[in-house]
Amino acid sequence: MKKIQWAAGIILAFAVMAALLITSFEIAMYADFGVYEREYEKYDVLSDLDMTMEDTMYVTHEMMDYLRGDRDTLSVITTVEGKEQDFFNEQDRFHMAEVRDLFLGGLNLRIGAAAVAVVCLIFLLLSKADLRRMLSRSYQISLAVVGAAVLLLGIAVAIDFNAVFVEFHHIFFDNDLWLFDPAEDYMIRMLPEGLFADMVIRIGAIFVTSLLILLVISIFDGKLRKKAKKESN
Repeated sequence: MKKIQWAAGIILAFAVMAALLITSFEIAMYADFGVYEREYEKYDVLSDLDMTMEDTMYVTHEMMDYLRGDRDTLSVITTVEGKEQDFFNEQDRFHMAEVRDLFLGGLNLRIGAAAVAVVCLIFLLLSKADLRRMLSRSYQISLAVVGAAVLLLGIAVAIDFNAVFVEFHHIFFDNDLWLFDPAEDYMIRMLPEGLFADMVIRIGAIFVTSLLILLVISIFDGKLRKKAKKESN
C-alpha cells in the first residue's frame, strides 16, 4: 500500500505542477495588458505598422479574446498604414485557429490535471496515508525532475531562442503556415520574435516563483513536523 500511496503522491505533485504551468501562461498573457504596450514600445511596433497605440491595443484585445474562445472569428477592422482594413489575413486566421485550439486544449488539460490531483488526494485520505509528509516529500521529489527540465529549457532558450521557437512550432504544428513575411503580414510585425522571448521569460518567472513558494511551504511544514515529533518524544 505504501508504494501505491507514494505513486499517488508523485502523480498529484506532477498534476499540480502541470496546472501551475498552464496557469502561468494564462497569467502572463492576460493578467496585465500593459505588458503588451511596453513590448510594442520596446520593439517600435507602432512605426512598423503605422498605427496608433489605441488601435494596436484594440487589435490585441480582440485577438486575445479570440484565443480564449470569447469570440468566434478573427476579423478586426482598424486603420493600418493609413487605410481602414481587416488587420488579419487568411493565413493569420488559419494559424491563430490552430493556436486557439492549442490554448483551449491547455485550459482543458488544466481541468484534467486538477481532477487527477483531487482523485489522488481523496485516495491518500481514504488510505490513511501520512498526508502532510507524503505531500511534502512527493512534491520535493517531483520538483527535482521538473526543475531539471526547466533548467535545461532555460539554458536552451538563453543560448538560442530562435532554435527553440522553431522547434516548438515543428512539434505542435504540422504545416509551415506559422512562417510569415513581415513585408506582407501585419500580425508578424505586431508580434516580433523578441516579444515572444520576453513572454517566455515572463511565463517562466511566474512558474518558477509558484514552484518555489510551494517548496518553501513543504520545507517549512517538514520542520514543523520534526519539531512536533521531537516535542512529543
